Amino acid sequence: MSINPTVVVSSAGLIGGYSAARFSGRRELGGVVLAAAGAWCTREWARQSPVAAAGLLAGYLGAFGASHPLAKKIGAWPSVFAVTAATAGATYAVTRNA
Repeated sequence: MSINPTVVVSSAGLIGGYSAARFSGRRELGGVVLAAAGAWCTREWARQSPVAAAGLLAGYLGAFGASHPLAKKIGAWPSVFAVTAATAGATYAVTRNA
């Protein structure tokens, strides 16, 4: 059983995007990392199913958006890890038979 590479890349996009923004002090750099990973994953998801691609992209972007208010409650890094875990789980569930 293999894991679809989009599980890893979408996780890297969320964690890497936050890391790039935090450690560089440039939010737009984090956005570039997030967008690049999201674009690559969306292209791969669309090859499997356009409907799956739309849902997974919405989840990816929703996780990014949800991490901000969640960070106010549990902290920045725990928030990033929580939304990344949720995104990875959803991505795995949708792509595991691809």
